[in-house]
Amino acid sequence: MAEYSDRYTLKQWAEDDRPREKMLHNGRHALSNAELLAIILGSGNKKETAVELAQRILLDCRNNLDILGKRSIHELTHFPGIGPAKAVGLVACFELGRRHRQAEAIQRTQIRSSTDIFEWMYPSLGDLPHEEFWVLYLNKANRVLEREKISAGGLTGTVVDLRIILRNALQKLACGLVLVHNHPSGNLQPSDADISLTKKVRDAATLLDITVLDHIIIGEKNYYSFADNGLL
Repeated sequence: MAEYSDRYTLKQWAEDDRPREKMLHNGRHALSNAELLAIILGSGNKKETAVELAQRILLDCRNNLDILGKRSIHELTHFPGIGPAKAVGLVACFELGRRHRQAEAIQRTQIRSSTDIFEWMYPSLGDLPHEEFWVLYLNKANRVLEREKISAGGLTGTVVDLRIILRNALQKLACGLVLVHNHPSGNLQPSDADISLTKKVRDAATLLDITVLDHIIIGEKNYYSFADNGLL
């Protein structure tokens, strides 16, 4: 068996097998996830090429890019060959991807359905390891005036102050509200606390002639809509 020191480096590979050259000749769709990741890494370590290192990282993440996207800088540096600079680069790439998706969603500024809400907010909440609670403030035509993070908490909950939501709604002259929070566990079913909070916000907002159109719970790939399920 060849020792690691006898392995070929990427520069010794056939040109068509090198990730950068492969992308130049065949386009980005021709590359595997490991090859794309190898381009970002730039190099491997003493025992692995960049592609082999990328394959090992993906294997550790069960070949799931969502899992990889949640890894912190500290967690990434546990891989031999991944120092702080490479870890920061990886995290930055995933963050750009999230912002790119958000930029696409911003083009659809009018909320027409629960799916619109999910597509708008998923890039911000879909892969967070902790809960966050956001509110979308809408005008009379259900166009988003502003979105705002109200609170961030732990793995299983976050504290929401009803007074902050209503104060902000009045300041923005909002006619409608959409409540959004995430469940990092992936369980989309609303808790008793979720249901209670939704009713409190709905009832208080009604007194101010403001409508709560929906409350969306976002998981890793899907969502739960209070409106769609008759809870508003």
